[in-house]
Amino acid sequence: MSPKEDKIPPVEEIANSNRWFKSATPKQTLDWYVKWVASFMLLLGMSIRGVEGLVIYDLTISVIGVTLWLWVSILWQDRALIIVNSVGLLFLLRNLIQTLTGYTL
Repeated sequence: MSPKEDKIPPVEEIANSNRWFKSATPKQTLDWYVKWVASFMLLLGMSIRGVEGLVIYDLTISVIGVTLWLWVSILWQDRALIIVNSVGLLFLLRNLIQTLTGYTL
């Protein structure tokens, strides 16, 4: 064994330890995948935000990402995330409609 492998405790010790950080959310379930796809889409939308000519793509990608996060927050029954994502979705939809129609709300 390498010196690095010597420092990693066995899985049983990690599972029963209060010193090791363990994720609160389950891994590799449907909501886990949706959460990561939604996060990637939001980051992608933010990365093109402000680039002239890509506004429609930014808004569309961001609407999808926030909608997916809203779905995850409903599955988790997390009221704070539900409120943040609901209001964010309304803002993004308003901007998307305004961009598509040219009508100022």
